[in-house]
Amino acid sequence: MHDGAAGSGGFASLSPKERILHAACELFYREGLNTVGVEAIAAAALTNKMTLYRHFGSKDELIVAYVTHMANISDANWDKLDNEYRNAPEKRLNAWVDHVEEALTNRYQRGCALANAAVELPALHPAREVIEAYKERKRKSLVQLFTAARYRQPQILADEVFLLFEGARISLQCGGKIPVTRVVSMLRDLLARAPKKQRAL
Repeated sequence: MHDGAAGSGGFASLSPKERILHAACELFYREGLNTVGVEAIAAAALTNKMTLYRHFGSKDELIVAYVTHMANISDANWDKLDNEYRNAPEKRLNAWVDHVEEALTNRYQRGCALANAAVELPALHPAREVIEAYKERKRKSLVQLFTAARYRQPQILADEVFLLFEGARISLQCGGKIPVTRVVSMLRDLLARAPKKQRAL
């Protein structure tokens, strides 16, 4: 789950708010929202609970900041692919599948951070709105990509791919490495078999 800040050697030089958020991201992802207390986060952030509550009014507010941060990282990864292959949707699609493969085989992965969080959150928690908005953006982005790649039924394909990928990441949390390793080949086969529109002459 690492985004590089804590492992860069400059963790202590970050502002207290940044250290708290990075520590929360590491602990929430590795151990779960309900297991980790604010005391553990403050200690990992090299600060104290008083400072934590000064920047984040409650643990719930910190959880919202966590899921927002994780959604922003995923959005940035998608935007990077979009910008790099703006006029080449097929190459962008292949690059995304490569990204999926890396995410599913990365030994540091413990499934989807947002899906993991959603399982632990009560129905009316404000972080749920952040997660739901992110998942909807992700589906819309897939629809747009499949449309650009000339698939005949981009919305149906997006739903199938979305469910396949999300299911695989949830399987990771249960320790299912062998089934997960098959997902990329299943995904490539699904994309290869899905009907496309003919190119205009």
